[in-house]
Amino acid sequence: MANLVDDLGQEMLYLPGTASLVQDIDKRVMVVLRDGRTLIGFLRSLDQFANLLLTQTVERIHVRDMYGDIDRGVFMVRGENVLLCGETDFQKPGFEKLKQVSQEEILKIQAEELKEKEERQKLLKKAFQERGMPYYSMDVADDCF
Repeated sequence: MANLVDDLGQEMLYLPGTASLVQDIDKRVMVVLRDGRTLIGFLRSLDQFANLLLTQTVERIHVRDMYGDIDRGVFMVRGENVLLCGETDFQKPGFEKLKQVSQEEILKIQAEELKEKEERQKLLKKAFQERGMPYYSMDVADDCF
Protein backbone atom coordinates (compact mmCIF):
# COMPACT_ATOMS: atom_id res chain seq x y z
CA MET A 1 0.00 0.00 0.00
CA ALA A 2 1.32 3.44 -0.92
CA ASN A 3 2.02 5.94 1.82
CA LEU A 4 -0.95 8.20 2.46
CA VAL A 5 -0.62 11.87 3.34
CA ASP A 6 -3.16 13.85 5.41
CA ASP A 7 -4.27 17.47 4.90
CA LEU A 8 -1.20 18.78 6.76
CA GLY A 9 1.21 16.87 4.56
CA GLN A 10 2.09 14.36 7.28
CA GLU A 11 2.29 10.64 6.54
CA MET A 12 -0.72 8.71 7.83
CA LEU A 13 0.04 5.38 9.49
CA TYR A 14 -3.58 4.20 9.29
CA LEU A 15 -6.68 4.62 7.18
CA PRO A 16 -9.44 6.62 8.87
CA GLY A 17 -12.94 5.28 9.47
CA THR A 18 -14.39 2.34 7.59
CA ALA A 19 -11.45 2.35 5.17
CA SER A 20 -9.27 0.89 7.93
CA LEU A 21 -11.24 -2.37 7.63
CA VAL A 22 -9.98 -2.89 4.08
CA GLN A 23 -6.77 -4.39 5.45
CA ASP A 24 -8.88 -7.02 7.30
CA ILE A 25 -10.59 -8.40 4.19
CA ASP A 26 -10.17 -12.19 3.96
CA LYS A 27 -9.08 -12.31 7.60
CA ARG A 28 -10.95 -13.76 10.56
CA VAL A 29 -12.65 -10.96 12.48
CA MET A 30 -14.77 -10.64 15.60
CA VAL A 31 -17.74 -8.29 15.38
CA VAL A 32 -19.64 -7.14 18.47
CA LEU A 33 -23.14 -5.89 17.67
CA ARG A 34 -25.20 -3.25 19.48
CA ASP A 35 -27.54 -5.89 20.83
CA GLY A 36 -24.62 -7.63 22.54
CA ARG A 37 -24.16 -10.53 20.15
CA THR A 38 -20.65 -11.55 19.12
CA LEU A 39 -19.98 -12.84 15.60
CA ILE A 40 -16.78 -14.44 14.37
CA GLY A 41 -16.19 -15.02 10.68
CA PHE A 42 -14.13 -14.18 7.63
CA LEU A 43 -14.62 -10.61 6.39
CA ARG A 44 -15.32 -10.85 2.67
CA SER A 45 -16.73 -7.45 1.77
CA LEU A 46 -17.62 -4.04 3.18
CA ASP A 47 -18.83 -0.68 1.99
CA GLN A 48 -18.56 2.97 3.03
CA PHE A 49 -21.34 2.49 5.62
CA ALA A 50 -19.45 -0.35 7.37
CA ASN A 51 -21.98 -2.92 6.14
CA LEU A 52 -20.08 -6.19 6.48
CA LEU A 53 -20.33 -9.53 4.73
CA LEU A 54 -18.99 -12.41 6.84
CA THR A 55 -18.60 -16.03 5.76
CA GLN A 56 -18.13 -19.17 7.87
CA THR A 57 -19.72 -17.15 10.65
CA VAL A 58 -20.39 -18.39 14.16
CA GLU A 59 -22.25 -16.57 16.90
CA ARG A 60 -20.25 -16.90 20.08
CA ILE A 61 -22.17 -16.82 23.36
CA HIS A 62 -20.21 -16.10 26.54
CA VAL A 63 -21.59 -16.98 29.95
CA ARG A 64 -19.25 -16.66 32.94
CA ASP A 65 -16.09 -18.66 32.03
CA MET A 66 -17.77 -20.69 29.29
CA TYR A 67 -18.56 -20.12 25.65
CA GLY A 68 -20.44 -21.87 22.89
CA ASP A 69 -20.60 -21.36 19.13
CA ILE A 70 -23.68 -21.44 16.92
CA ASP A 71 -23.03 -21.81 13.18
CA ARG A 72 -24.59 -18.97 11.17
CA GLY A 73 -22.93 -19.41 7.74
CA VAL A 74 -22.98 -16.32 5.54
CA PHE A 75 -23.95 -13.26 7.57
CA MET A 76 -24.70 -9.71 6.40
CA VAL A 77 -24.31 -7.06 9.12
CA ARG A 78 -25.74 -3.60 8.73
CA GLY A 79 -23.07 -1.03 9.59
CA GLU A 80 -25.15 0.90 12.12
CA ASN A 81 -25.31 -2.25 14.27
CA VAL A 82 -21.53 -2.69 14.50
CA LEU A 83 -20.14 -1.71 17.88
CA LEU A 84 -16.67 -3.21 17.49
CA CYS A 85 -14.84 -5.01 14.71
CA GLY A 86 -11.32 -6.36 14.69
CA GLU A 87 -9.05 -9.18 13.61
CA THR A 88 -8.93 -12.18 15.94
CA ASP A 89 -6.09 -14.43 16.96
CA PHE A 90 -7.16 -17.35 19.12
CA GLN A 91 -3.60 -18.64 19.35
CA LYS A 92 -2.54 -15.90 21.77
CA PRO A 93 -2.27 -16.75 25.49
CA GLY A 94 -5.26 -16.08 27.72
CA PHE A 95 -7.90 -17.63 25.51
CA GLU A 96 -7.49 -21.04 27.15
CA LYS A 97 -9.11 -19.68 30.33
CA LEU A 98 -12.51 -20.13 28.71
CA LYS A 99 -14.13 -23.54 28.53
CA GLN A 100 -15.98 -24.50 25.35
CA VAL A 101 -19.34 -26.19 25.83
CA SER A 102 -21.95 -27.49 23.38
CA GLN A 103 -24.50 -25.26 21.72
CA GLU A 104 -27.38 -26.78 23.70
CA GLU A 105 -25.55 -26.41 27.00
CA ILE A 106 -24.58 -22.76 26.47
CA LEU A 107 -28.13 -21.84 25.42
CA LYS A 108 -29.49 -23.53 28.55
CA ILE A 109 -26.98 -21.74 30.80
CA GLN A 110 -27.70 -18.43 29.07
CA ALA A 111 -31.46 -18.85 29.58
CA GLU A 112 -30.91 -19.60 33.29
CA GLU A 113 -28.72 -16.53 33.68
CA LEU A 114 -31.27 -14.32 31.89
CA LYS A 115 -34.00 -15.62 34.20
CA GLU A 116 -31.88 -14.83 37.26
CA LYS A 117 -31.19 -11.35 35.88
CA GLU A 118 -34.90 -10.72 35.32
CA GLU A 119 -35.65 -11.76 38.91
CA ARG A 120 -32.97 -9.38 40.21
CA GLN A 121 -34.42 -6.59 38.05
CA LYS A 122 -37.92 -7.21 39.47
CA LEU A 123 -36.58 -7.03 43.05
CA LEU A 124 -34.70 -3.84 42.27
CA LYS A 125 -37.76 -2.27 40.65
CA LYS A 126 -39.89 -3.19 43.65
CA ALA A 127 -37.31 -1.71 46.08
CA PHE A 128 -37.18 1.53 44.10
CA GLN A 129 -40.98 1.77 43.93
CA GLU A 130 -41.28 1.22 47.69
CA ARG A 131 -39.03 4.24 48.17
CA GLY A 132 -41.00 6.34 45.67
CA MET A 133 -38.19 6.45 43.15
CA PRO A 134 -38.44 5.74 39.42
CA TYR A 135 -36.50 2.73 38.20
CA TYR A 136 -35.01 2.53 34.73
CA SER A 137 -33.59 -0.78 33.62
CA MET A 138 -30.21 -0.70 31.91
CA ASP A 139 -31.70 -2.88 29.17
CA VAL A 140 -33.48 0.14 27.69
CA ALA A 141 -30.16 1.91 27.10
CA ASP A 142 -30.21 0.59 23.53
CA ASP A 143 -32.99 3.10 22.77
CA CYS A 144 -30.46 5.89 23.31
CA PHE A 145 -28.59 4.97 20.14
